[in-house]
Amino acid sequence: MTRQTEQNRTYDPSKVLPPGAAIGVLGGGQLGRMMALAGSAMGYRFVTLDPTPDSPCGQVADRQIVAPYHDVDAARQLAELADVITYEFENVDAGVTKLLMAESYVPQGSKLLYMTQHRLREKRAIEAAGVKVAPYAEIGSAEELREAVRRFGTPCVLKTATGGYDGKGQWVIRSLDEVQEAYDTLSRARTELVLEQFVHFTKELSVIAARSPRGEVRAFPAAENVHVNNILHLSIVPARVPEEVQREAERMALRIAEELDVIGLIAVELFLAADGELYVNELAPRPHNSGHYTMEACRTSQFEQHVRAIANLPLGDPALMTPVVMVNVLGEHVQPLLDWIVKPEAEQVPGVTAKVHLYGKQEAKAGRKMGHVNLLAASHEAAFDWIEASKIWDAIQIRTVRNECF
Repeated sequence: MTRQTEQNRTYDPSKVLPPGAAIGVLGGGQLGRMMALAGSAMGYRFVTLDPTPDSPCGQVADRQIVAPYHDVDAARQLAELADVITYEFENVDAGVTKLLMAESYVPQGSKLLYMTQHRLREKRAIEAAGVKVAPYAEIGSAEELREAVRRFGTPCVLKTATGGYDGKGQWVIRSLDEVQEAYDTLSRARTELVLEQFVHFTKELSVIAARSPRGEVRAFPAAENVHVNNILHLSIVPARVPEEVQREAERMALRIAEELDVIGLIAVELFLAADGELYVNELAPRPHNSGHYTMEACRTSQFEQHVRAIANLPLGDPALMTPVVMVNVLGEHVQPLLDWIVKPEAEQVPGVTAKVHLYGKQEAKAGRKMGHVNLLAASHEAAFDWIEASKIWDAIQIRTVRNECF
């Protein structure tokens, strides 16, 4: 361990929190909900802080503190009730995080959170870990953007350095004529901008890696991800790529987990370029949508693994037990899914078991993540057959995906 790592370390390698301890969760969304369900089965108690009454996590936790994330008194209450605190999303108030670190045990610390909240800091940290990212440039003016676009070529992607998810805070620049409008639009966010060279990728992959305070690291099998309208649609495992690519993606994720001194989970999203090179796109220091397949398909789920890591228990075996396709349930899919569930004559595909997970959100809006279905199958093709037969999702999209072999 480097001297810098020792100085920045906020966790205790000898501290173990056995079942019975209380875990505080900053954030009451679906990731916190599934974390609480997994941890409760192990005997842990949960309290969550979220501004929305009856939040997805609050529905299954022992207690929910209803307050804004920047509420210092609410944060102190969370610290008093919890033996350890974790977070389920990145946009946590920095001041609250510092307070919690002073008054409670937050093994994940604030350094990784600070880094992943800002795309430029994140890219520099990944490079410092010895892992490739796509070429990028910090942008401070329209003229700098124009020069960088000329250097990278089009298309390229302008992004805000902070905020933005599921495609928000981004502009795909396809010609120099768009430079001024793209800059004027995204600069309204009043944060730094970063231009990324477009990677002509053949696959989008992700790996969830875990690290505990004792230094143990494990990686889940790489997932192949398919996005529609910048929202994750499918995760396919095993990924339809050569075995050596899967191994390299997992190696990169483990290296990042170790070099960045991660505690808990880190989701590493990657592009596989046409020339076979892997580039890290972005990181998320928490459980991740693309890791939901682990809930039934792996010996240990990502949510149990996260609990084990922050509690400093031995990490679980992440081995894959069956091929699986995870498909997201958005607001527009909820009613068709509910209609399918209650039909005795619902379409069945031999060799496929559908595991439905709904998150308890009150309002089903189009494009909003409301749940997911894990399809455990003898083959990807059987899972795709099930998706088509259900008529819940766009059949044309599924047919396109099933033809995109490596």
